[in-house]
Amino acid sequence: MLASDAHGGFGGIAQYNRDVLEALDSFTGVREVVVVPRAADTRTVNAPAKVRYDLAGTAGQLSFARRAIAQAFVADRYDLIYCAHINLLPLAKLVACLQRAPLLLAIYGIDGWWRPSRPMVGRLTSRADLVISISQTTLERFLAWSTIDPAATAVLPNAIKVERFGLAQKNRELLQRLGIEGRKIIMTLGRMWSDERAKGFDEVIELMPRLREVEPDIAYIAAGDGDDRPRLEAKAKMLGVADQVVFAGRIPEAQKQDYYRLADAYVMPSRWEGFGFVVLEALACGTPVVASSADGTQEAVGRGEMGAVVDPADQAALLSAIVAALRKPKQIPAGLGYFSFDNFSSRLHGTLQRIIDI
Repeated sequence: MLASDAHGGFGGIAQYNRDVLEALDSFTGVREVVVVPRAADTRTVNAPAKVRYDLAGTAGQLSFARRAIAQAFVADRYDLIYCAHINLLPLAKLVACLQRAPLLLAIYGIDGWWRPSRPMVGRLTSRADLVISISQTTLERFLAWSTIDPAATAVLPNAIKVERFGLAQKNRELLQRLGIEGRKIIMTLGRMWSDERAKGFDEVIELMPRLREVEPDIAYIAAGDGDDRPRLEAKAKMLGVADQVVFAGRIPEAQKQDYYRLADAYVMPSRWEGFGFVVLEALACGTPVVASSADGTQEAVGRGEMGAVVDPADQAALLSAIVAALRKPKQIPAGLGYFSFDNFSSRLHGTLQRIIDI
């Protein structure tokens, strides 16, 4: 596996890669998986038994390329080259050719929605033996520009381990620390990047004055960090809702459940989300969800079966959906079982059987 990151990484793609590796570790036909990551926090790499990390390539782009190519000359032949990001495709294709092994490409969100700026990357997508997409939304947008045969593609949505989440009382100490005890709480978690601005933070902050008219005690947890945070903080201040918007910063993985449980509704009117793993996490804590009709988050809520789906550009519809979600009881939807890790493993096994005997 050539990956941007996995164990020792942060974010949705890293989590997806970890789930793939854990599933591969459980397959009896797998002897070993070697991961060459572009980046990794070596202090937190805790891999499954059959997974071995080659961390010598994390020093920079050149060292990464050297380690990937070095793996092409190992004595044992690899049965599969797994390219865990489209930007790594030229290197992965070279390794696959040298190894004479099939090539699998994984796509997630905006990385696969538009033709890459590097022409070689775009051309090589049609040379993959199999492309797996995190959602049907991402796959459809990928197929709109790639010339790959649609028969050589598959959808493999995220997995959620419900047992790691679950219903629980709000953490009173956390409420007090954030200064929002006794208030109705909505929440969004995501990156705050100036070159993206698509997680829905702007839409919710702009809606806060109207939400306050309906729910005077409303509070909004905007969780995450990035270079766009100062602009968002300035917007909240300009709209007069700075005292109701809490910028919580980056949340450690071990504390995410507590934050989801604080929320009376999880709101994500995003535009470029490939799937929205955070939506599954919120649902697994029993928190009602408002998702987007513009991207893959609608698939995370079963296209409306497990949560509301609204157009992020329709402020009236968004307001109505949030108010309705705040009035719903907390419960874990039965449909969440579709995304269980066992089902994820079974889907991955069946998908890989199309190109290798596993």
